Amino acid sequence: ALVLPDRHASRRAGVLVCVCGVTTFTTAFLLAYAVFTGHDCPQVGVQEEEPDGAGAPAENGAGLYLGQLRVMMRRLLQDEDIYNTVSRVSRSSHPPGSSEGTSLASEVLQRFREMHMDHTWSESLHATLQFPHRSLRSSLWLLDSGGLVSEQVPLNPSDYCPYGAAGTAQGGVVYANYGRQQDFHWLQSSGVSVGGAVVVIRVGGGVSFAEKVWLAEKSGAGGVLIYPDPADLPQDPRRLGLSSHTAVSEHVHLGSGDPFTPGFPSFNHSLVPPLQSSGLPLIPALPVSAAVAAKLLSQLTGPSCPPLWRPQLPYVRCLVGPDLSSGRRVRMSVTDQLMPVQLNNVFSSLEGRLEPDQYIILGAQRDSLGPGAVKSGVGTAVLLELARTFSAMVKNAGFSPRRSLLFVSWDAGDFGNVGATEWLEGYLSMLHLKAVAYFSLDQAVMGQDVLSAHSSPLLVDLLDAAIKQRKVEHPKHAGQTIYTHAERNEGSWRIHSLKPLSVNSGAYTFTAFAGVPAMELRFSQERAYPFVNTPLDSVDRLQEVLGGRLGAAGRSLGELVGEMVLRLAHDHLPLRITAYAQAVLQFSAELNKHSAELQSRGLSPRWVFSARGDYSRAAQSLQSAIDRSDLYDPAASRSYNARIMRVEYFFLSQYVSAVDAPFRHVIHGRGEHTLSALSEHLDRLTSDPERFDDQLFRRQLALFTWTLQGAANAMSARLWNVHTTH
Repeated sequence: ALVLPDRHASRRAGVLVCVCGVTTFTTAFLLAYAVFTGHDCPQVGVQEEEPDGAGAPAENGAGLYLGQLRVMMRRLLQDEDIYNTVSRVSRSSHPPGSSEGTSLASEVLQRFREMHMDHTWSESLHATLQFPHRSLRSSLWLLDSGGLVSEQVPLNPSDYCPYGAAGTAQGGVVYANYGRQQDFHWLQSSGVSVGGAVVVIRVGGGVSFAEKVWLAEKSGAGGVLIYPDPADLPQDPRRLGLSSHTAVSEHVHLGSGDPFTPGFPSFNHSLVPPLQSSGLPLIPALPVSAAVAAKLLSQLTGPSCPPLWRPQLPYVRCLVGPDLSSGRRVRMSVTDQLMPVQLNNVFSSLEGRLEPDQYIILGAQRDSLGPGAVKSGVGTAVLLELARTFSAMVKNAGFSPRRSLLFVSWDAGDFGNVGATEWLEGYLSMLHLKAVAYFSLDQAVMGQDVLSAHSSPLLVDLLDAAIKQRKVEHPKHAGQTIYTHAERNEGSWRIHSLKPLSVNSGAYTFTAFAGVPAMELRFSQERAYPFVNTPLDSVDRLQEVLGGRLGAAGRSLGELVGEMVLRLAHDHLPLRITAYAQAVLQFSAELNKHSAELQSRGLSPRWVFSARGDYSRAAQSLQSAIDRSDLYDPAASRSYNARIMRVEYFFLSQYVSAVDAPFRHVIHGRGEHTLSALSEHLDRLTSDPERFDDQLFRRQLALFTWTLQGAANAMSARLWNVHTTH
């Protein structure tokens, strides 16, 4: 039978349809409003502030914009967590292998596990470290004209320079300022012999302890004493200062990693041939206090030192020694001993959704010979806070990074980044294919006035975009961002903030040894924080220097690093692959100035000019292709990203051994294969022609040229395209 519709039921259905329609429209409107208000860049000029597809939604329907992710990250980062972690880490000294160090490693591992990331694990290795002898103390004596001990100078038994040579040195005292190359050159030109002398050197001057000792040894010195001069420390009487009886300790291995397994990982010493790093010093070295240095330097005779060398020590005239007329000498004895130690690196990762085998790595040193608030506390705190923040974004807020994020707590950083270097040596063959970039968080906050970045040139544009995003607040100046403060007070932030990678940087080994773009970002004071590498590096002193804003400074630094990580985890890798072309161009210009003289010696620079042209064209061609490419074509995107990731690796010279010259990078490395060594040798043509070595220069030129040409060829990607770059 035919059933007629109920008019009341029809009316109810109509009302229901209307209500559903209104509800759907309202929901869609609210969702759209939420998305676009969270986009964080609705104003004119968006492209300038958010380049590289920053305003585009993530791929595969993840549905979150970079602006939304930025807001999410900013809300999750916590000041208090950073302060609490620094306090915990720095409550006592925690050197590698100690019960305190092992306990802290377990705590970090547990913290990672509580974040419920995709993978969390630890990795043990064995390395040879050096510590003060348990019963025999290192000593320093003053000797009279007859060679007899007139006074023993008191030293703190815990102050030492890891990897200094054990033994004794005796001789006159020579003052060598900061122990830089130019300082030793000045002594030589002034007729002051360093041969066999005990050289007294100031901390600082942009030269690591290892470089100071190496240069002293190269000049013929018998031993080295390194002290902190008050002239290089904060002079504000309201600030805590370094006591005149406090010494600064730092390792003196001119390299990184375990010096007894150079080029090999320390996972199993039985599988490593008996080798020793060429960067180990052959002369003893000791850290001493300003009071000890004043005692030694106040007795010097000899030539006056230059005004810029003048120490700020009581009763000390600026004389360089040696005091040979009176026959007075000093004797130093170093008794440090080598010990095998088990180290523990701790890892945790969030897996990428599209390219899980590409890693954005963040790491920090965990160990410290002292309390280490700056040395290990701040880096560990920012590392854990960023890990917690990104984990919460993934697990609770729908963030789905394209690439994997790897967070690492390294052991034995105080001994030359041993934990990190041994890991790199163990996985070097795969890292150049998988590691996108490395961010070192070591000593990330040692002030709040000056932002500095020790960086590979490939990452500079990435940092520039993060700073110009204008959302990261300055930790000290309320109402100002890092960008507006830098532009208002210093002009371009690049002029004052960008610095080359230094040997002691936690980022250096990643680039110079492994060919991975790396950066170490830091807040500091105009005057150096004086307590690093001393027993006084405590959270209370750091808080006083920062005016109680430790948490805020750590949060700002973490937010800036997090901004760069978000951009790297988004679409195309925003690395400026043409960055090295300028450095090579500058060297080519210097070569061109000496072209006639070089050719008169049978040395033609034309192959360098050709290789430079090939590299510049290949880099520009690849950059242009990337700029024109479709961000949302997965195949093209993966292809370009793979080529971008290899650019830094191309600059590792394949013509030198990773065992003999581990820092193979021709721009940032060390050795005769590098651009800096080549430039220094070239300068001799005018400054010291007699020391110019034609055969050595020919070899250096060949090493650099073929590495550069290889980079150009590799960047061309296809064999049949290589000839088009020539």
